[in-house]
Amino acid sequence: MFRFIHAADLHLDSPFKGLKETNSTVGNRLRRATFDAYTTLIDLCIERDVDCLVIAGDVFDAADKSLNGQLKFVDGLKRLEKHDIRVFICHGNHDPLDSWQAQLSLPKNVHRFTDKANYVREDAGGSNRYVVCGVSYPTQEVTDSLVGEFPKRDWSEFTIGLLHANVGGNSVHASYAPCTVEELTAVGYDYWALGHVHTRTILQDNTPWIGFPGNTQGRSRRETGARGVYVVDVGDDHRVNTEFVPVHAVRWEDRNVSIDGLETVSALDERLSMEVDAMRDAAGGCSVVYRIRLIGRGRVHRLLADPDSMQQLSDRQNEGVRGDREPFLWCTDIAKATASEIDLDGLRKGDDAVGDFLKLTKELGQESELAEQLAQELSPLFTSRIAKRHLQGLVTTPADAQALLKKAESTALDLLVTDDSDLT
Repeated sequence: MFRFIHAADLHLDSPFKGLKETNSTVGNRLRRATFDAYTTLIDLCIERDVDCLVIAGDVFDAADKSLNGQLKFVDGLKRLEKHDIRVFICHGNHDPLDSWQAQLSLPKNVHRFTDKANYVREDAGGSNRYVVCGVSYPTQEVTDSLVGEFPKRDWSEFTIGLLHANVGGNSVHASYAPCTVEELTAVGYDYWALGHVHTRTILQDNTPWIGFPGNTQGRSRRETGARGVYVVDVGDDHRVNTEFVPVHAVRWEDRNVSIDGLETVSALDERLSMEVDAMRDAAGGCSVVYRIRLIGRGRVHRLLADPDSMQQLSDRQNEGVRGDREPFLWCTDIAKATASEIDLDGLRKGDDAVGDFLKLTKELGQESELAEQLAQELSPLFTSRIAKRHLQGLVTTPADAQALLKKAESTALDLLVTDDSDLT
């Protein structure tokens, strides 16, 4: 029937504070990253021959957006105009209507929704038509639900709801325009194109489809992995097929590297190189900014006792790296969360508390129904909304249960067993 792209949270001209002081070329490259991701988004719209692009808020990072950012944004919209691609925009808490300068002129293919929800009926060619409904934040602080502003559906065309909101009480993001999946479903639309949550999330994949594509470019090490948009194909029966397509220019990664089994610093260096190569392969030709956390127990722990060792390892990863050459891989830091080797078998034979603890964990590890037992033990924590979000899916297979038990054993041993070398 027709095709559109659902994007959100472009945050054009995001400052990326903190890295410029460490490496100016990497910092400058990151400064351009949101614009490069936007250019890739525009290219994607043209390559996929979409009928329209919908942007669910936070086009800019701040109300005092730069003139350069505004002009580059309009340049992209003009490119879409030449290809007869419609653009629908609603504004969120980072780019509310009262922050837009009057002199910013948008091309005729663009429809900006006001603070009063309304809808636009569009022709997708032939007898195919669709409707886009949306509403924008008049100012930054919108703490009440906006769902009631949307007109109830009394038409047959495929309908897209465009909204910047915290749906379902996501605790990571501010509770702007809070609402529920049930409220959105009751309006009767086919697809809810949401913005505000930066992590790609599908809240409901049947009618209506409800979800967030996440932001188009990660802006810190908290926003790791692929960042992009949804390409949505709509069939004659109004069924949708969504395809996530990355558009990020720089990818952030946060990796754990174990020292288990390593005898020398050279062996650790080789393992770090393998991890960096894996990140390079997974990035698909994009630049990567990464952080590594050393974990586990082993002889290497003592060899890294020098306070400057982590900085030296980080500097080694960045030797020869230049942010003006692409793609680049830049290590922000390497953190140490390791411990000395311990003789588990010897400790397990002991008659003290540590020995009893290790005997217990060994017995538990042999339980055939360990996953079910752990799930039952953890069930009281699911009464907490915040804890439930982190625990969901933690123990679903026997392998998950064994991994969780091993991690708990290691954490407890760090507290129970003190190696004198760890105190220096």
